[in-house]
Amino acid sequence: MGLRFRKSFKIAPGVRMNVSSKSVGFSSGVKGLRYSVNSRTGSRVTASIPGTGLSYSTSGGRSRRTPAYNRQREIAARQREQEKLDQIEAASLAVEAYENTIERIHSIHKEADDPVNWIKVRSSSPPYEKDHGEMGPNEKSAVEKFKNYKPSFIGKLFKQEDKERRKLEEAIEAARAEDDEDYRSWERDRLIATKIIEGDIDAYFEVINEFAPLDDLLEFGSGFEFFAEDPKTMEIEFEVNSASVVPKEQLSLTKTGKLSTKAMTKTRYFDIQQDYVCSCILRIARDLFALLPLNTVYIHALDKRVNTATGYEEEAVILSVKIERKTLNKLNFDGIDCSDSMQNFEHNMKFKKTAGFDKVEKLEVSS
Repeated sequence: MGLRFRKSFKIAPGVRMNVSSKSVGFSSGVKGLRYSVNSRTGSRVTASIPGTGLSYSTSGGRSRRTPAYNRQREIAARQREQEKLDQIEAASLAVEAYENTIERIHSIHKEADDPVNWIKVRSSSPPYEKDHGEMGPNEKSAVEKFKNYKPSFIGKLFKQEDKERRKLEEAIEAARAEDDEDYRSWERDRLIATKIIEGDIDAYFEVINEFAPLDDLLEFGSGFEFFAEDPKTMEIEFEVNSASVVPKEQLSLTKTGKLSTKAMTKTRYFDIQQDYVCSCILRIARDLFALLPLNTVYIHALDKRVNTATGYEEEAVILSVKIERKTLNKLNFDGIDCSDSMQNFEHNMKFKKTAGFDKVEKLEVSS
């Protein structure tokens, strides 16, 4: 049996310090009620009724945390930190996407197609002189491979020579078909170019359908209709759908990196809406002038508006613009405010900063 020792010291009236080989403790109280605390066992309160032998005690106990418990707390803390970082990253991406949307709305007019030189297309040389019996470039290459073919040792060993020669012959046929397609494409391009230069309006609509010059504007939910009776003038109706394009909420980051979402003010919303519509108008004009030999385009922007007489939404013209090629070409598209740029052209527009666009009449196409 090992040696044990325990010492008790009175350090104040009713207060004692107890020292043993394994712990240190203090106790205090009066007869019938005592409180003790120990470095090993924790705290304990004891109450009794003198002379009866009845007593009650309760222990606060000392928290014994296992390594696994502490590890779990550490993991949970790290998970909470990671979730916080994920939220910050998600908030940052949301704000970046919002700012990019606003930037795109303001810069639609800056991204235009390269001009098509139909005169150059019409005068282009054929891919090869088919009419003089010349072999096409793809077929030439395939025939050369066939002529230079030499079976490998493995091919001879496994009698693959005939099979490989058949593949080369099939490649010649495929190359000949590719050359024929290239030649037909050249003939068709020359024919279309001739029609465009001569002012064939049906050819205009054909190349609009094929080139799809305004295709990227379809992402914004836009729709287009084209009309023409004069080869130098075209009329376009453009569906704005601004309600699904212009954000109604403004996103930003707080100082702690959290996402802040606020309703956009009416003036801010309508200002962006006006820039969006006017930027699209300029872009439509630029792309059509790049594709076709037009001098003038009439562009009518249509959007949903509540008819106050019926209470229902109806499609109405909110901006109608006549754009001349020579005037448009003088603009510096990187420096203009697209809403202000409408002053360069004849147009109908009613716009209020606190109410946005109002219905207007279409400009009449002049002959």
